[in-house]
Amino acid sequence: MIKENGSFISFECDKEGLLFDDSSHKSYPIKYHNFTGTNTFLSAKDSSYFVYVYKGSVFLNSWSHDFDYHLSTGMYFSLHDKFLLFGTGSAIIIEVLHKEGKYPETNYRAMFTIGGRIESEGRLKYIDGCTDSLLIPPVKFGDPCLNHLHFPINIDQTMHTHPSHRIGIVAKGKGLCKTPFGNVPLNTGDIFIIKEWDGVSYEKGLDGNDYPIGLHAFQTFGEQTMDVIAFHPDSDFGATDEVHPMINRTIVDGVSASLIDAIRTK
Repeated sequence: MIKENGSFISFECDKEGLLFDDSSHKSYPIKYHNFTGTNTFLSAKDSSYFVYVYKGSVFLNSWSHDFDYHLSTGMYFSLHDKFLLFGTGSAIIIEVLHKEGKYPETNYRAMFTIGGRIESEGRLKYIDGCTDSLLIPPVKFGDPCLNHLHFPINIDQTMHTHPSHRIGIVAKGKGLCKTPFGNVPLNTGDIFIIKEWDGVSYEKGLDGNDYPIGLHAFQTFGEQTMDVIAFHPDSDFGATDEVHPMINRTIVDGVSASLIDAIRTK
């Protein structure tokens, strides 16, 4: 059963197949699938994928790489080539329709990446005592990314919004998502979406006041931490053709090649 309020959508993790279809989103068209090992999953043409294994193990058969990869709990991958997912484990699958929305502007395609298992905490400082790691970073400025957020015990986050959907799963532990539209308990394996705020849309909260769509905060308590895997369909971070480590540190007569327009690849 799907549970939804003005900020949050949660899904039952035992449901197989398509959970959420946002393929008509004008900027960031995605589909959200749940793989439970009941059936195989075959990728679609003209899509990129971000996958996180949250229980057991699965096998990835990449047709273009002609190899089977075994992924266990806490591992993840991104890929845009044809592939088959099978096995008895469970995984969330985020499908990015990369020929729609804003993605054609940068000719976006997910790079083939396998990683994990996730670490015990994030490597970057976030807010209110939380930490974050970029599991699959944006290869170019604006690209999607996959993140691991770690919430220590007794975290009480500041209420906030995001400018695009946050799609995730509780990888470990438990906590609470607080919203003015009602609170949502979170436990290991819970699959969810945090709604985007467009800067103008509001909804009445339980107290009768108007609040931004997607307003929320996470909370943990004294007995357990919480780890969340979160997919972002966009970013305001990453390399550009003009600024990236290779060109920045190529020096011509004492000057970075990033500053010499005449020799930069057009």
